Amino acid sequence: MTLGQKITKIRKEKKLSQIDVAKFVGVSRDAISKYERDDIIPSVENAKKIAQVLNVSLDYLVSEDGNLEVVDVTMVNRMKEIQRLNNDDKSTIVKIIDAFIRDTKTKKAYS
Repeated sequence: MTLGQKITKIRKEKKLSQIDVAKFVGVSRDAISKYERDDIIPSVENAKKIAQVLNVSLDYLVSEDGNLEVVDVTMVNRMKEIQRLNNDDKSTIVKIIDAFIRDTKTKKAYS
C-alpha cells in the first residue's frame, strides 16, 4: 500500500475529511488530495503531522513494508505509562488485561 493509500484509508476509517487533515497539518485540502493520489510526497514535518492527526506511527505511514501493522499512538503512550508503574501495579494491570482478552475470546467462540 502506498503512502497516499494509507492516508486515505486511515482518514476514512477515522471519519476525517481532507479539510480536517489539511487544517491540522497547515496545508490546503488540495495538498492532502495530492498526497492521497501520490502526486506529491509530504515533507517530513507534514508527514509527522499527518501521522499525528491519524493517530498512527510515522513508521507505519511511510513504510513500504506491507507487514507493519497500524500502531495506535494512544495505546503506545498508555503502555509507556504502565511501564513507569511499580512491579505490583504492573502485574495487576497485566492480570486485568489477560482476563479481559480471555473473556472476549470466549464470548466470540460461543457467539
